[in-house]
Amino acid sequence: MSGAAPPPAAPRVRGAGSLRVERVFDHAPDTRSIFASLAGGGRLKFTPGQFVSISIPLADETRTRPYTIASSPDDDGPLELVFNRVPGGRGVQWLFERAPGDVMDFTGPFGNFTIDRAPETEAVFIAEGTAIAPIRPMLRRARAAADHRPIHLLYAADRAEHLLYRAEFERIAASDPRFAFETIIGEVAHAALYDRIHERVERQWVSADANRARQFYICGVGKGVVRIRDLLRGAGYERRAVHYEQW
Repeated sequence: MSGAAPPPAAPRVRGAGSLRVERVFDHAPDTRSIFASLAGGGRLKFTPGQFVSISIPLADETRTRPYTIASSPDDDGPLELVFNRVPGGRGVQWLFERAPGDVMDFTGPFGNFTIDRAPETEAVFIAEGTAIAPIRPMLRRARAAADHRPIHLLYAADRAEHLLYRAEFERIAASDPRFAFETIIGEVAHAALYDRIHERVERQWVSADANRARQFYICGVGKGVVRIRDLLRGAGYERRAVHYEQW
């Protein structure tokens, strides 16, 4: 019998686990949701707006990519991860190949672009395309109180089919007088779409009044998100009142 000490155990990654795919749903030809549950049972605890990092095994490497949880922690069903096809994206192609019964390894949840309780002031949520993923559960948490403060959702996309959950938001707006839902649809270049968002924000929440007590939650892709952040902070909104996540 050898007296050598056993090799040290591999360090355990905090929050590591596996998700089993239950079903998939195609919002559009290039945009899909995967619904998955913890492979070992139970429910994942997370705060609205957080993401999990999915381990993607490819032929020559293993990649790790973050995907925001588009469902609410208050839901009884599986987690929903939404993503779109990226030209040449090998990782997302692997996700598009997943089918019910497949298992995906993950770590998390992570992220600080979150909301854990209904805001005490008027709140404005701004999203573009699949960046609605963190906003959707944040909206539900913001509306949790029956007497919640006014909430406004401004949602932009290059095409109508990329306005995910549109019918859901329209139903909420029709039944909740304190929830306003507006869209921007522009079949234009990515930068031009953000120009239109920027113009709408400036007109509606900068030039229209002197109220600087609102909270903003902005999520999107690229430098346009930072331009909107800087517009609001430069107009007098407090730094801590303008929350953002740039993908």
